[in-house]
Amino acid sequence: MTRFLVVLSDVRPVETPTRDERARPERRRQVVGTSSREAADRIAGAFMALGMVRAGRQRVKVIAVGRGRGNRLHRP
Repeated sequence: MTRFLVVLSDVRPVETPTRDERARPERRRQVVGTSSREAADRIAGAFMALGMVRAGRQRVKVIAVGRGRGNRLHRP
């Protein structure tokens, strides 16, 4: 089953030409988990109405977690 995370994070200044979220993730302000994409989109829409997001100081991300785990074949 695919779950979704809606993440509200701070935007950090660009220090290098490439961003690597795995090596240096942005500071998270709020994380909400949902079991449906529709709910994740509604929460993300509410976050996008915040002043800090509209001013470009924070960003909203919708991340699918657990996708494809049931489709993998187990090979010994």
